[in-house]
Amino acid sequence: MTEDDLNADFDRRFVVETEQMPWQRSPSPSVWRKRLDRLGGAENGRVTSIVRYDPGAGFPPHEHPRGEEILVLEGTFSDERGDFTAGTYMLNPEGFAHGPSSAPGCVLFVKLQQYAGRREAVLVDTNAEHWSETPSTGVESLLLYASPDHPERMHLLRFSAGATMPETVLPQGSEIYVIEGRLEDEHGTYSKGTWLRLPRGHEHSPRSATGCLLYAKVGGFPRRDRG
Repeated sequence: MTEDDLNADFDRRFVVETEQMPWQRSPSPSVWRKRLDRLGGAENGRVTSIVRYDPGAGFPPHEHPRGEEILVLEGTFSDERGDFTAGTYMLNPEGFAHGPSSAPGCVLFVKLQQYAGRREAVLVDTNAEHWSETPSTGVESLLLYASPDHPERMHLLRFSAGATMPETVLPQGSEIYVIEGRLEDEHGTYSKGTWLRLPRGHEHSPRSATGCLLYAKVGGFPRRDRG
């Protein structure tokens, strides 16, 4: 780990309130970002960010070594494949290339350099998918990505007002981003825009008095030698 890394100790719990963070410029003057974690180089490392495209913004065509994950939070995101509105989820595999842009502007949740290896491309309109009930009353789940060949699993969770889950142990760790509403557990309260990374073995009992919508990723954390 270097002094330039950000929230890169995967054995610690981190909570970041992104709504309180200032926007920072990206290499494109009309694209802004809030970096939540980073491991490695400033522009080529493993990174999780909230990204905002101003109206008419874009990047020139480029490749994504080790893949890219995007969840459209607001507006419309576009590339050579089409126009993707809020609620669109995509996992672009290693070596994927595109020229992204946004005519009206958009806000994205983005992960870069985290999905190496052979993978199928994923493109999901979560607004049109069927949600599944979970064992917890009032909590529904929508699977976004899972593969027997790779360790991570991504899904959305939707809590109705007053819904609770029993104590949950996370042997692989988890990341959570609050898309809408407010999530609570015995460790705190997390409003819209809050990002959490929970280390391997973390225990908590999630609930929501108001109802909420969450992105959740389980597993896929890099492991570090402790020598």
